[in-house]
Amino acid sequence: GIQSYLQALLSLYKFFCPELVTIMLPRKTKIFFKKPDGPWKAAINAVKQRNQESSAVSRPLFLSTDQAQSRKRKWNSQLIIPASSANRNILEKDRGKSSVSLSMNESLPVEQVQTFSQLLQNIHRLELPSQMGSVLTNPLLLHYMNYIKDESVHLRLYYWMGQTLQEECTWCVADNYQHEEEFKDFLETIYKAECFLQEGFSACEEFLYRSLPLWDGSCCRSQVLRLLSWMPLRGFSEIKSRLCDPLAQLFLTSSVYFKCSVLESLKELLQNWLNCHAIHVDLESDS
Repeated sequence: GIQSYLQALLSLYKFFCPELVTIMLPRKTKIFFKKPDGPWKAAINAVKQRNQESSAVSRPLFLSTDQAQSRKRKWNSQLIIPASSANRNILEKDRGKSSVSLSMNESLPVEQVQTFSQLLQNIHRLELPSQMGSVLTNPLLLHYMNYIKDESVHLRLYYWMGQTLQEECTWCVADNYQHEEEFKDFLETIYKAECFLQEGFSACEEFLYRSLPLWDGSCCRSQVLRLLSWMPLRGFSEIKSRLCDPLAQLFLTSSVYFKCSVLESLKELLQNWLNCHAIHVDLESDS
């Protein structure tokens, strides 16, 4: 059938090798493929601009041709858990009543859970907030995320975190360096949540694998190396190509301080993996 991506691919073939494509294609087609030299041009322009500036503050190298995107959300370290429309109806209906007076069949808005004991009593009827990002700043909800086995709940957090990291990354989006402090706070919040859960987020792991080859080793250095310490260990070939090789390129040309920071991060990564492995061994022996 007529698929837009197939038309774009055939149009590309017809442009370079018209003798290979004999069918008629629409003249006006949407651009699906970016120029291959775009990232290199953006990198060269970033170096030129950085060298022309008189300021001694080093600017990160942006390897992206995308223009600065409109910031759909702005990270706030003091996130307030939002209430959905259903939550508002419950709050207005039961205003002045305690959470105990709610029927056991009714969902309980997360705003009404203030202590760990309340979380345990109402864990099976807890209604999560409409914005999953607020989970990162709420210890009670982190306990709940560690307990719940509902895959949809984890997928909501996974998609939100992955999209936010992609949009807010300081060194992957051009002209986004002015938001470096906000991005640092965001990475720091993720790291604290991982320390609380004693495990890393899969969305954060994918973000690090995807962005490490573009990282200059300077921007958000402390936060990035901390997040590395909670990455789950995979097979050696995957770890070498996706983690060690990008770090080795920076390691060989960096200062002694950066080398020590990388070694410290890898040491913590090994310690976290050994602790997790010891817990699994204990559980298997008990069972």
